[in-house]
Amino acid sequence: MTSQLETLAATLLSSAKENEGMEVYVARGSETEVRVYEGEVESLAAATSAGIGVRILHETPDGARVGFAWAGSLERDVLEETIAAARDNALFATPDPSVAFAVPDGVAPTSVNLYDPSIRTVTTEAKIAFAMELERMVRSANKVRGIRSADYGDSEVEVALASTTGISTTTRRTSASGAVEVIAGDGDEVQTGYSYTAGRSFSALDLEATATDAVARAVSMLGATKPASMKCVAIFDPRVVAQLLGIISSALSGEAVVKGRSFFAGRIGELVAAPLVTLYDDPTDARAYGASIFDGEGLACRKNALITGGMLNGFVYDTVSGRRAGVPSTGSAVRGGFAGTPGPGCRALVLEPGTLDRDGVLAAIGDGIYVQSISGVHSGVSPVSGDFSVGAEGFIVRDGKLAEPFREATVASTLQKMLSNVVAIGSDVEWLPGIAAGQSLAIAEMSLSGS
Repeated sequence: MTSQLETLAATLLSSAKENEGMEVYVARGSETEVRVYEGEVESLAAATSAGIGVRILHETPDGARVGFAWAGSLERDVLEETIAAARDNALFATPDPSVAFAVPDGVAPTSVNLYDPSIRTVTTEAKIAFAMELERMVRSANKVRGIRSADYGDSEVEVALASTTGISTTTRRTSASGAVEVIAGDGDEVQTGYSYTAGRSFSALDLEATATDAVARAVSMLGATKPASMKCVAIFDPRVVAQLLGIISSALSGEAVVKGRSFFAGRIGELVAAPLVTLYDDPTDARAYGASIFDGEGLACRKNALITGGMLNGFVYDTVSGRRAGVPSTGSAVRGGFAGTPGPGCRALVLEPGTLDRDGVLAAIGDGIYVQSISGVHSGVSPVSGDFSVGAEGFIVRDGKLAEPFREATVASTLQKMLSNVVAIGSDVEWLPGIAAGQSLAIAEMSLSGS
């Protein structure tokens, strides 16, 4: 059954002029955000949005010129003005022989259900009640002194994309989430802990687990001190691992490689990680927060093996970056809604899991540190050089068990060494909001700087 957006995209596409390429991206959605504080609603926002992004392509002897324009409205006169603006912008664009629109490549789309219509039936009162109950559950816990925030959010998005190259796609997705940040105290000392829950529907959210985890993360850090400086094995919490993979994803972008902004450049076919490391980008897995049937250019998403047995297989590409590298698109175009143009990127990075859960990884390592959270990622990590130096807090690991907590420390290495020094990968895969899953990960030869 053809959706209204798909029909609109096809209608607009019919206005393309002879010898002119056109791509139409139409989207609409709704979202709700609730924040409560001390049993009262601090903020409540419900919004709907709709808009269009249009790209116009003109071929020249020196390459294609592409013009882009967008508007946050689906009114007929606005749509016509947006198309006209894209045409005008194409006249001033610099010709580029690598620029082209995606062409159907024969890869069949995977059937992935990312839409749950029940999200529409959840009342505003129920959403507020969720956030209030989350706050109440946390506030009643032992040693909790306060709540910084307790939140609920959800969204529903529909997208249609059509182009003169024969692409016509439509997708729908829903999401819901809850989050809470706790302040725990003992005497004059206070620590914070944060946790969240996410899913495709309201019913998928786990209030109790979220509250329990947030409290545990805050309370367990009470009494933390600066650790002694040393070189050791570091076991990273799944949430930290998801952050690490998100950073590494920048170096796996075909565009970054072509521009010389990746420490992986020129290393295809080489061992870039320990042999137990196999890394996929798999947006066809419905459990992934970034899962999608089609990419940002309308090609079917697919599972891409980026590192296999420690060996670098390749990178993620959209059409333009692939043409620059002389390879086809990997169905990995991403875009920031109707106001953005496509570029290559990962959606659902995940490491091939090992056989041990977190406790098993701790027992196998014996002595080291457990890094529960990191800070300073944007300033301390470079996907270009691979430098890695971040603030860290967590626990000393002694005899395979979590011992005393530590804070005000720095863990450092390089991303290249970290990948090569992976000694254990957990089976405890946790699908998290963002572009990567997390699981326990043990890395040898990390430098811990403390007292």
